[in-house]
Amino acid sequence: MKLSHSLSGALRTFAYFMSSGSHYMLQGVNHIELYENEPTAIETAYAIYINVLELDEHGTVLNAKYAEKRATQFIRSYCDPSYVVEPPFEEWETTLHGAPPLKDLI
Repeated sequence: MKLSHSLSGALRTFAYFMSSGSHYMLQGVNHIELYENEPTAIETAYAIYINVLELDEHGTVLNAKYAEKRATQFIRSYCDPSYVVEPPFEEWETTLHGAPPLKDLI
């Protein structure tokens, strides 16, 4: 089974906004340097995004903007300790799931 076009498009769009520095929730936050200096923060933001995303039975993304909001709240709070995330993150949102095997299964 392949990822749905909806999920592929949502992830691509989020990746673009994060890596270009143009996400509206991160205006004024210098997060681009995290890619080089603190990649774990970026990894966690992507984990939050994917963990929060919800799909319907056809693979259509139902809450891309909310997932973006939660991920960017993490980055904003990481870069600005005075920023308060509301509601606070739950453990399942920030869980880093296991990496894929070193060799493809197919």
